[in-house]
Amino acid sequence: MSTEPLPRQTLSFLQRRFREAGVRPKTPAGQNFLIDLNLLDVLIEAADVSSDDVVLEVGTGTGSLTARLAQQAAAVVTVEIDAQMHQLASEELHRFRNVVMLRADALKSKNWINPQVLEAVNAQLTAAPGRRLKLVANLPYNIATPLMSNLLAQDNPPMTMTATIQRELAERITARPGSKDYGALSVWIQSQCRVEILRTLPPEAFWPRPKVYSAFIQITLDDALRSRIPDRKFFHDFLRSLFLHRRKFLRSQLLTAVKEKMDKAAVDGLLARLGLDATLRAERLDVDTLLRLCEAVRTADN
Repeated sequence: MSTEPLPRQTLSFLQRRFREAGVRPKTPAGQNFLIDLNLLDVLIEAADVSSDDVVLEVGTGTGSLTARLAQQAAAVVTVEIDAQMHQLASEELHRFRNVVMLRADALKSKNWINPQVLEAVNAQLTAAPGRRLKLVANLPYNIATPLMSNLLAQDNPPMTMTATIQRELAERITARPGSKDYGALSVWIQSQCRVEILRTLPPEAFWPRPKVYSAFIQITLDDALRSRIPDRKFFHDFLRSLFLHRRKFLRSQLLTAVKEKMDKAAVDGLLARLGLDATLRAERLDVDTLLRLCEAVRTADN
């Protein structure tokens, strides 16, 4: 592993690198770079990467975070969709033998992780016994929701996800029942993980400055919580259907979500057995209640 000093991703460093390469950041693609080095230290410390960890990073950027992670991890699989960013990062990361660079979209589609990414991660996880997967990334805003959601749908998800995301998304993930931000994403992640907003980041912590606030979030897999879900795909699909029309009452929401499985009489009977008020809305139900409701629907024909 290289012992050369790492470049510091300061504003002047970034401006010089982009000027030398003759390129500009593509802000619509989420190319906003964290230039507050103290905050970068907070992210790295929270991720708590060790020599047993395989780190997945999505959004390599210039490779500044990648290089820091490579000094601590067994391996880093870093994914960058932009050819110019991939080239810039390659010039900084070529000295790290434990970094696997992919120029690819991390998602195959909205609902699927790119198999190339999964294969690269699995190769590193199986290269030595006892290795664990962690996601550590300054995530492009437009990929954060589907990426984290779909990683949790995998049989072997990351044990932690420590990431920079839009503050609004962080508030949705950590929202409580009855709040305006509580929805399918909140339930899906909280049903399997412990979640915490570590720090709110102002726009001036980045270059170029985004128009919104950001946040560091940490999502920690909890095997005891996850084991309560017999069929994760069914639960995932059920949540998306149930929260599709938020203003409907629970009975109407449920009828729409399970229309191919249950008729009105069956839905009314199910709600009565569970002691649920048909005039509630789904966003009033806590995670445990939604788990019970989903399982009652899933096993209704059994």
